[in-house]
Amino acid sequence: MAKLSKLEREEAERVLAATSDTNLGAGIWLRFPRSAKAERSAYLIFRFTSPAGKRREMGLGAMARTSVSEVAELLAKARTECGEYREQLRKAVDPLEAKDAAKEHARQALQVKVADSKSKTLTLARCARAYHERVIESTRSGKHVLQWINSLEQHVPAGIWHAPIGGIKAPDLLDFFIEIRRKLPETGTRIVQRLCTVFHDAEFREQCKGNPAAAAAKKLREVKMPKTRGKLAALDYRLAPAFMRDLRSRPGIAARALEFAMLTAARTGEVVGATWDEFDLKAGVWTIPAERMKGGDPHTVYLSPRAIEIARSMEELRQPFVFPTPRLDDTPLSDMAMLTLLRRMDADKSTTVHGLCRATFSTWANECGIGRPDVIEACLAHRERNLVKAAYNRAQFTKERAALLAAWSDYLDNKQPAHNVVPIRSVA
Repeated sequence: MAKLSKLEREEAERVLAATSDTNLGAGIWLRFPRSAKAERSAYLIFRFTSPAGKRREMGLGAMARTSVSEVAELLAKARTECGEYREQLRKAVDPLEAKDAAKEHARQALQVKVADSKSKTLTLARCARAYHERVIESTRSGKHVLQWINSLEQHVPAGIWHAPIGGIKAPDLLDFFIEIRRKLPETGTRIVQRLCTVFHDAEFREQCKGNPAAAAAKKLREVKMPKTRGKLAALDYRLAPAFMRDLRSRPGIAARALEFAMLTAARTGEVVGATWDEFDLKAGVWTIPAERMKGGDPHTVYLSPRAIEIARSMEELRQPFVFPTPRLDDTPLSDMAMLTLLRRMDADKSTTVHGLCRATFSTWANECGIGRPDVIEACLAHRERNLVKAAYNRAQFTKERAALLAAWSDYLDNKQPAHNVVPIRSVA
């Protein structure tokens, strides 16, 4: 600092000698805190009248009183700063409000910068794994937990999987959806559903704007997918009662799982992935959640007495899955277990598990006039192809579905001959 003038030195010495609040002129005051721990502790304030006519004070910082030169330097800085404040007052601007506004602007700018930085590092992969850990791991168990995240990690292209979730666009996802659905139809359907769920969660948490996966999934319906699979072999329904007698004579979890699948007309994955929280055995209801259904909608199965009996026998194993692996190690029965059983029964040449449990039931119900087509389709959880009809048809056919599956159970138990059945009428 340059050599001090006589006036500057005298003012600095006055500050050093002060022991109480002191007016330093031009609205600047030396203020002593009431509970100061150090004798030389003090700070500067600027007193002014705001454009609104209010007397106000704003801090100018601490006054370190260690030497004349340091005090003089701090005073010079304070006078320059207050000169700027007085200029603001001449323009009818409250300097304290202007200072607070500048701080708020800086705070918001920092928030934007941090949010922008986070958005660049918050990838689809991180959001998906966070949702998986927070929701899937806490509500599912065993095989399904691993399948859920593995299907995304293994199939979503790296350019999308590791991209910032806020920057992913629907057209990019649509190209991937078309490719995976054509290559792996069932897996592709699950991946589309899971990504829609991840983006919905991210949108809720304000990690992205909109749900591009849902938009792409909607557009996907306009794309014609080639049919790559023919009809699966199914057992003639007239042979089903004899098959059931043979099946019931066989011990083991796979045999009970296959019998249960036949009685409920369910898919293999729905049966082996079933957990106890999906069941209300007292009410005789099995509710399969949307994420485990091929069509993406929850499905209710009305259990026949024999189906309930099978489920109760499985309760004794005290496993999280209704049909666990024989090792009883908290994991579900293998997808191949029921097919292996068919081979041991020498029935794999005439039917598949899917055909036996679903097509055989459907053919019996349709050809014998046991139930109305809409009720049969509802039991099979088939989606209505007519979108307009689906939008307006809210009927659940609860009583008819329960009666139809009960009739199927009776037929398999040889209690109801195929050519002497009474069609189930519509229930009002």
